[in-house]
Amino acid sequence: MLVPLYKLLCFLKKTQMLLLCLGIAYLMAGSILLLQRSTIRVVQTNPAGLPPLLSLVAPPAARETTGLGTRTRSRWATAQAASGGGSNVNQQWSGSRSLGVQHLHRRWFHNLLPESPEQRVSLLRNSRHKGTYIGCFLHNSSERALGGTMLYDLRKMTSTLCQDTCSESGYQFAGLEYGAECHCGNRISSPKAPEEDCSLVCRGERGSPCGGVGRLSIYKVEEQLPGHRKFRNIYHRGCFKMTKSTIGTFPVYSFQPNLTMQSCIETCTDKELPLAVFRKPHCFCTQTSSLFSVSQAEDKQLCVERSDLNHTAAAASTGPAEHNHYQVYHTPVLDSRCKERMFLPQRSASLVALSSFPGAGNTWVRHLIELVTGFYTGSFYFDGTLYNRGFKGEKDYWKSGRSICVKTHESGQRDIQMFDSAILLIRNPYRSLMAEFNRKCAGHLGHATDAQWSSKEWPEFVSSYAPWWASHTLGWLKFGRRLLVVHYEELQRTLLPQLRLIAAFLNVSITEERLLCAQSNQDGHFRRSGAQQPSTDPFTPDMRQMIDSFILSVDQVLQSRNFSGLPQDYLPR
Repeated sequence: MLVPLYKLLCFLKKTQMLLLCLGIAYLMAGSILLLQRSTIRVVQTNPAGLPPLLSLVAPPAARETTGLGTRTRSRWATAQAASGGGSNVNQQWSGSRSLGVQHLHRRWFHNLLPESPEQRVSLLRNSRHKGTYIGCFLHNSSERALGGTMLYDLRKMTSTLCQDTCSESGYQFAGLEYGAECHCGNRISSPKAPEEDCSLVCRGERGSPCGGVGRLSIYKVEEQLPGHRKFRNIYHRGCFKMTKSTIGTFPVYSFQPNLTMQSCIETCTDKELPLAVFRKPHCFCTQTSSLFSVSQAEDKQLCVERSDLNHTAAAASTGPAEHNHYQVYHTPVLDSRCKERMFLPQRSASLVALSSFPGAGNTWVRHLIELVTGFYTGSFYFDGTLYNRGFKGEKDYWKSGRSICVKTHESGQRDIQMFDSAILLIRNPYRSLMAEFNRKCAGHLGHATDAQWSSKEWPEFVSSYAPWWASHTLGWLKFGRRLLVVHYEELQRTLLPQLRLIAAFLNVSITEERLLCAQSNQDGHFRRSGAQQPSTDPFTPDMRQMIDSFILSVDQVLQSRNFSGLPQDYLPR
């Protein structure tokens, strides 16, 4: 009996080794074929003189999120943690800046190169577009065609979406690159390139030129009559008293007898300057500056009253007075000083969490932190939608130490204690539950329909998620090592003081100019519009009774731990 059993064991061991060897051989053969296939495609479009691409380590493929709001852990993170080889890949990857490397980078991650000649854009530019197609232009690290804001949408970018975005942001030109990236600007600052270089199709439509590797397909957006252009991200900075010598240093000045606030903002937007300084009939344009700090703002009524009293005299004057009050507005132009972001230059040994219940505004706060610090934020998960919209830290291993902080929704003791400190973001549970249900039903910027609000999914969602809202906060209060509690509503009301607290907690020095820049671009493309609401109150009395009890419990624990309690508008009345 023992002899047959021994023979069987030997046979199984041999079979196991054989299968292992066959598997390794299969993987190696597949890798070689894939590299050869990629090399052939790259060579067909690779400009002369570019370095060979086979020496670049291939980034691993990342999963796209599927289903209603499913968040997944990055497989790359697991591979890096197991092998410890992630840093070498990052060093090789970040150290290579040639167009060839960029090409392969996009090829591996987004599969943006066309698969067949039939998928390439016809060189005959006869497709219909909203604006006017200008041509193909160089756009690389040394010569950037458009220097305004950027928008990523690697799944459904279209020329119309890009043009609408640039138009709403106050720009005259829209450029598409890699079939998925949108660039805006008011002037083209690089020479033309051959049309065949802009041969990638848009990810969301066929038949439209959408740039190439280091190339922009540029459109002139539809022109609107002066005074009728609709901008977003315009903010009234305040009323400021300034001297003639101060405003004389501003780079742009315009005198218009019939000047309006709208026309002044249009003038400064066209000049790609983020601040419009207005006092009829004088319009100045400038960069953000500590001259316009909140502490120096004066009563808004002073600008209105002085303007009314001196309207006749001002209209007759061709120059500004020695001392005057001016209205200051943020234009839609993104200040270049908070546009560029990077990973931490040195890996941090301390892991900082940006923890929140889902729907509490974590994405918006990440956007603000990246603006004000200039460093990418990471994530405990991988959300392809957020990566596609510019959160480059999404694909970085969350323990790499290269991000200024790491997004997480986890609330277990073990998960909490993996972090050395945390920013705990709390939002009104009623708002959080609605925001997360919207995300699950319609994505990060969409809204659930009335049918979805009245379906059986909504009560089930509330019954399971409302207790999580309380347990998440209580867990971090109990097990968190070093906490900064930030209330979403307080961040909305007093943005700059809250950002200063966050930056100090992250041990990052920031300037007043950077703060102003972050304020003027606080919404970005990452906040859901609050205009669309369900037609009826989605919360039943039983739901409210349950949620109110959680609010009271969390408020009591916050105060017992010497934190400020929940804002008054949370508390039941």
